[in-house]
Amino acid sequence: MKPLHLIALLLFLGGAVWALTRSDRAVREIQNAYYSAISPFLKSGSELETRARAFLKETRHSKALETELDTVQEELGVLRLKESRLRSLEEENSQLRHALDFKKTTHFDVVAARVIRRNPTTWWQTVEIDAGSDRGIGVELAVLSNEGLVGKIERVDRGGERSTVLLLTDEKCLVSARVEGSPEVGIISGQRGGFDGNPMLRLRFLSPNASLRPGQRVFTTGRGGLFQPNILLGTIESVEKGALESEALVRPSVNFADLGAVFVVLPTDT
Repeated sequence: MKPLHLIALLLFLGGAVWALTRSDRAVREIQNAYYSAISPFLKSGSELETRARAFLKETRHSKALETELDTVQEELGVLRLKESRLRSLEEENSQLRHALDFKKTTHFDVVAARVIRRNPTTWWQTVEIDAGSDRGIGVELAVLSNEGLVGKIERVDRGGERSTVLLLTDEKCLVSARVEGSPEVGIISGQRGGFDGNPMLRLRFLSPNASLRPGQRVFTTGRGGLFQPNILLGTIESVEKGALESEALVRPSVNFADLGAVFVVLPTDT
């Protein structure tokens, strides 16, 4: 045994013998003094134990809340997906109702179709629809929506079940147009280049002193035989006058960013 341990043992034994040889009153005084000395430590230990238990309880409560929060977030995600799907269905139903109303009220012989494919690189130039020669569709036929002129059939797939529509917003789609409430007649087409939002149209070959104002509507003239007359194209946005001719910027009546149901106008002799 080490000397320090031996000395501590002897001191403890000596103190114990001394305490046991004292009177009862002295022993009680020693006990009271001992408990008074260690009482603060016992109290501190009790408080630490209480805090430790409270901390453990709070930790368990936090874990339960975290688990509950994860569950709520998962349920919220599912509800958001359902809401998105319902909104999509509601929008689709609205488009179909408008399409049905248009088909009932139009005086053209039309075939209803849906846009099934759009290429991001040709977003404002062409779209693909789910109707072709199997439904009497051929090239160079006008394509409408309930808002106005969409474009014309550019190509029919060999399978006969799909067609490609050249949009009015493409610069190659040229349409003879007139301005409502004005003698002005010109050629309208899309503009070259990309667009951040909905594209604009150019109405060219107007008279140098064309008296036009923003908000006037632009319609097809029917010249050329491809597009029927009096189909809405858009509204005048602004006019640029020149020495030889004037041009007008036209906002399309059709929302080309979100095409859904369209109608192909069949020839009158079929």
